[in-house]
Amino acid sequence: MENEVALIALGSNWGNSRELLNRAFASLQELSLTPLIRSSIWKTAPVDCPPGSPSFLNAAAAIHVSADLSPEVLLKQLKQLESDIGRVPKKIHNEPRAIDLDIISFGKKRWNSETLTLPHPRAHLRRFVLVPLAEIAPGFCLPGFDTTVGDLLRNLHSSEILSRHLVDPD
Repeated sequence: MENEVALIALGSNWGNSRELLNRAFASLQELSLTPLIRSSIWKTAPVDCPPGSPSFLNAAAAIHVSADLSPEVLLKQLKQLESDIGRVPKKIHNEPRAIDLDIISFGKKRWNSETLTLPHPRAHLRRFVLVPLAEIAPGFCLPGFDTTVGDLLRNLHSSEILSRHLVDPD
């Protein structure tokens, strides 16, 4: 069976973010035809969020989906997962949220519709996306770019600060 690799960015800054990300990883595994590839979890300061927003936990995952699946259908599946995990419709732009699942790329497809643009139009500008993505796909070139994710990260001029989110052992 032919399949495509979809790269997904995950973020949470409301509630038990680590648990919510783990639930999202488990749900993404159910969508994937092969074992999920996932990054570490990274703690990041909020970017372009309302004042006083809590820090985010961010990660990335690679899932294999059927080549017959359209990016729009995958987006609908991700929106349903967000709802199932506890995301509520936003009232304020970039307000705190239980979970955010964004398609960064879908194979080498370029896509532009009312609801989805691929590759994600701001992924190459966001350290909180590129750091986890570089863990799982450093040699991948986003469609329309001549350089790898690893190179995009190395050449990014950003004041964002990330730290690997570690959990104390029990």
